[in-house]
Amino acid sequence: MTDRTHPAGSLVSGEHMRVLIACEYSGRVRDAFAKRGHTAVSCDLLPSDSPQGWHVQGDVLELLDKGWDLMIAHPPCTHLAVSGARHFAAKQASGVQQEALDFVQALLNAPIDKIALENPVSIISSRIRKPDQVIQPWQFGHGETKATCLWLKNLPKLQPTNIVDGRENRIHRMPPSADRWKKRSTTYQGIADAMASQWG
Repeated sequence: MTDRTHPAGSLVSGEHMRVLIACEYSGRVRDAFAKRGHTAVSCDLLPSDSPQGWHVQGDVLELLDKGWDLMIAHPPCTHLAVSGARHFAAKQASGVQQEALDFVQALLNAPIDKIALENPVSIISSRIRKPDQVIQPWQFGHGETKATCLWLKNLPKLQPTNIVDGRENRIHRMPPSADRWKKRSTTYQGIADAMASQWG
């Protein structure tokens, strides 16, 4: 594991909440919390797209016991989302789907007081437990549809901040490109800001 900006010993120092953003390379949620004065660190196997914040490139499971107050996790949905159900048989046979579920369970079981885990509609609901909430981008200032499930521990449900018109499924209609998967998985800014203001 490599920390591209700060020594590991300083990652959880700070006067406010210590927030871990698991499986985030965009830095969007991390930066939203940092702007509100919290010590926010993102962690992903990929480098961060946003160079201004604290980011650890490596396995987030190695950071779970570092004394965080809050974790917001975005585990990869590749092997979990029901949109890819036609591939489930092969994923079950290869074991990759169970590995993905085990990773989600490890995040939910982390020794952190407050946890929010987000994923699209997926088999987490049937194999682990149903989500506590389902939100849409149009509830947070973005006129688009993309059902996002939230599994919460010691956190209130996220309240809509700016309900807008427009119900375009932009993500689904996105044309093929090399970074399409990145654009599809990046948290909407309005949702990131709501998380920081309501949970921070």
